[in-house]
Amino acid sequence: MNKIALIILMLWIFLVIARFIFNWDANEMVFDEILSSPNKHAWLGRDDYGRSILTRLVDGLLNSLGIVLIATFLSSFFGIMIGIVAGYFGGRVDQFIFYFINLFMSFPGILLAIAFAAMLSPGKLNLIMALFIGGWVAYARLARSQTLICKNNDYVKASRSMGGSDIWILKKHILPSLQTPLLVEGTYSVAGLIIAEASLSFLGLGIQAPEASWGAMMRDSVRFLLVSPHYAIFVGISIMSLVYCINAIGDFLHKYWDIQLNHDKR
Repeated sequence: MNKIALIILMLWIFLVIARFIFNWDANEMVFDEILSSPNKHAWLGRDDYGRSILTRLVDGLLNSLGIVLIATFLSSFFGIMIGIVAGYFGGRVDQFIFYFINLFMSFPGILLAIAFAAMLSPGKLNLIMALFIGGWVAYARLARSQTLICKNNDYVKASRSMGGSDIWILKKHILPSLQTPLLVEGTYSVAGLIIAEASLSFLGLGIQAPEASWGAMMRDSVRFLLVSPHYAIFVGISIMSLVYCINAIGDFLHKYWDIQLNHDKR
């Protein structure tokens, strides 16, 4: 992983640790400093309610990551199970599931999430479900393709000829072969879901006030772009930096996996 991404990642970790050590209150208001510029009391300035932008960003990070990680877990678990069943058993089961996957892929994921979130009342649980609706498809496709490759390997055929059950083969051979590619896919998925969560919150369909959310902060900052441009700049940089770090981790894992794969083939 490159040094810039590592430094940014360590900075975010330091801020999260500091938030719990010093017990920062993201909702503390100082009305005399509404929309104030960065100063020694508020390093990134204050928002339109006089709250510290820095503490709001850290709390927004924790809220966003909590929602995204839960949505990623649900998406990966459901998608992997669907993909393995389709790839391993094949036939009409595979055809039906593959048609179902293509049906979901015909809709852009973010539009599907917006439509689902708009039908429900705003809240964390509904936001997680909205992100899950379009997130499982990528895992299902990847798990299906990897299972189709793995089930035709000689060691799987040997296990089947020796009386190995389907569950035993799935547990001992299929699932271990999926770990690395799905881990790489998971990192890229987290980066995409962070942007999706911020987009839904920007539209008012995500985390609701007074809880901190990067999308809601960006929406509020746009109204004061000419008066306090630092507000929107810091929120935008925060979203960009976190997505950049996660994508860098994904690139590192992808390259590491390719090196290991090429080494094993020799």
